[in-house]
Amino acid sequence: MAISPSEISDPDTHADLVNIDGSGSLDDAVIVALGCNDKGVWSDCREALEAALARFRTEGIDVVARSSWWASQAWPDPEDPPFLNGVVMVRTAHDPHALMAALGRIEAAFGRRRTVRNAPRTLDLDLIAYGREQGDRDGLILPHPRAAERKFVMGPLAEIAPDWVHPGVGKTARALEVQASVGRDARPVG
Repeated sequence: MAISPSEISDPDTHADLVNIDGSGSLDDAVIVALGCNDKGVWSDCREALEAALARFRTEGIDVVARSSWWASQAWPDPEDPPFLNGVVMVRTAHDPHALMAALGRIEAAFGRRRTVRNAPRTLDLDLIAYGREQGDRDGLILPHPRAAERKFVMGPLAEIAPDWVHPGVGKTARALEVQASVGRDARPVG
């Protein structure tokens, strides 16, 4: 069953990036990207994304840092509604598979239906990185195999952790934002 705006309390999701793993190191950062281009029952995608962040806590996911929201044309079909995207760093006791399951439950609660690939969606939650883990973990590929190419992921990530180094590519979020080939029009909107 999908949740509605009236079911969400005022989200307190802003946090400073400190001591992600107790040491302040970005090596253990768990990074999740959020996106929306179908507002569903919400007044707009911003409200939907804020509500999704508020829902993280109920799934055992604590937001420790978040980017501003970034707008971009839909990809690969710019005729679809534009996207609003953001990135968060989280702290959780979930392993990668349990975290993906929790993110899937949040998507489902927000009315996400997987129909046609890249179709408009009420909520898209992607696990971008889980510390320095790399490779195929029983069907879960870490880090996210296309994140480094996407300005609407690397731009928001560079806002909160410009010196985070992609485990597979070996470049910082700041460098990857500049090099990103997908979503070149992405820009912060607050």
